Amino acid sequence: MNLVVEDLVQRFPVPARGGRAAGVATVLDRLSLTTGEIGTLVLVGPSGGGKSTLLRILAGLDVPTSGRVAFDGQPLPSDEESLRRYRRTVGTVFQAYNLFPHLTAMQNLLLPLVHVHGLSEAAARERVREPLERFRLAEHAHKRPAELSGGQKQRIAILRALVVQPRRLFFDEPTSALDPEMRAEVLEMIAEVRAAGAQFVLVTHEMAFARRVADEIAFVADGQVPVVAPAAEFFDRQHDPRVRSFLQLTLAT
Repeated sequence: MNLVVEDLVQRFPVPARGGRAAGVATVLDRLSLTTGEIGTLVLVGPSGGGKSTLLRILAGLDVPTSGRVAFDGQPLPSDEESLRRYRRTVGTVFQAYNLFPHLTAMQNLLLPLVHVHGLSEAAARERVREPLERFRLAEHAHKRPAELSGGQKQRIAILRALVVQPRRLFFDEPTSALDPEMRAEVLEMIAEVRAAGAQFVLVTHEMAFARRVADEIAFVADGQVPVVAPAAEFFDRQHDPRVRSFLQLTLAT
């Protein structure tokens, strides 16, 4: 994939008491970035810098205040009907899993295939059978989310995004709510997805994993992207003082 972002601005009203807007917060401030032909882009940077906001725009979940985004030369739409069609072609995974608690893992997997993508239940079950086995989740298919560990819930959420056969995937800090052991199993699943050739954009604070899976890394801070670079260059030949300071802090913890 090739991504071009030009002068992206995202502003949100700041609520005040009584429901009136107290002002406007600028989260993305004329953000621009251009990648090469890559499979994986990783977004890193300090908390509150705009990573998740940028990811939501790339995934078609939010419409920017102004600016332009294009994947592979195709501009991202801005009207709701076109955005709905676009969202059907991608998969998004959040840190909070977003599984329906009253449905089993299998039912959570089948729901978008049947009700959004129009497959019969038999065809949907056939599509999810092999991925459940491949990612060692078949034994948990009958369980509801409350019966699953955090790592298992997140892996089911990733699988739900995968089985719709998306053009690309978007991950928003998928391991931030997990303990180290569960984090490791989710990261290994994402690495397997990458090895299988999936295209994705990932927001993460896991620097070792970013180095492992990224083709390019974008540093997002203060609503802008001052640095986009191949992973080896980003970590080993970094000249930007903000990035060097960030890496020193994150790699030391």
